[in-house]
Amino acid sequence: MAYYIWVFINALLVISTFIYIWVFRSHDSQIVTLGQVFAQFAIILFIVNVNMYFIFLVIRRTKVRKLKIALAKMSRHMMKSHIKLAIIGTILIVFHGGIMLVKLGGIVGYTNPKIISGILAILCLAVTLFAGYRRYKKASGFRRKFHYTTAFIFTFVFLVHLFLPL
Repeated sequence: MAYYIWVFINALLVISTFIYIWVFRSHDSQIVTLGQVFAQFAIILFIVNVNMYFIFLVIRRTKVRKLKIALAKMSRHMMKSHIKLAIIGTILIVFHGGIMLVKLGGIVGYTNPKIISGILAILCLAVTLFAGYRRYKKASGFRRKFHYTTAFIFTFVFLVHLFLPL
């Protein structure tokens, strides 16, 4: 039952970010709109990757054997694309950040909380990618925990960035 709530929360997050970006944060500039498109796709990719943790958590905690088997099969397929999704999402975020820094940074100022939080989110993403690379090279309990801790910190920072007013 809890996984239905989790799926609902994920869908709500994607829908709310879509509405927030396209209804409340629309811009006249086509290049800024392109930056928003990059961000929207990156958000979806990062949400898919963050959900890997919760899939493994449900696998560990559930007593329902059929659910464990189904999630284990799904997680095998998802893990094959985890790194690819992270790389694509990172490329999209770098393009988004570059566009917004160049186009909006000069207008709103580089000390605007939205700009600063975006830079902080990119730095957190870099640490998360580094932690993931280290975990990929040599898996250990510490590296696993460090990777998912940095991933959650990044997720929190990017959500703060997303909903900060410009």
